[in-house]
Amino acid sequence: MNILKNILRKIKQRHRERERERRRERERERERRRERERERERERERERERDRQTETGEKEEKRGRDRQTDRQRDSNRARE
Repeated sequence: MNILKNILRKIKQRHRERERERRRERERERERRRERERERERERERERERDRQTETGEKEEKRGRDRQTDRQRDSNRARE
């Protein structure tokens, strides 16, 4: 009888250990998913920042061209 109880106890113990390991693995997987999502969000933010920089650079170029045009217009008027 004692032998059967010991066998049953060991079986239950193994079962608990396997359950614990499964839980740990699920938690690790959840954490990996969260990390991938954070990385994706960081990449999106970098992309948005690059777009803002590009947009700002294009505006600056346009302002520079507008200033150049204004100077040419002013110098043409001065010549006339």
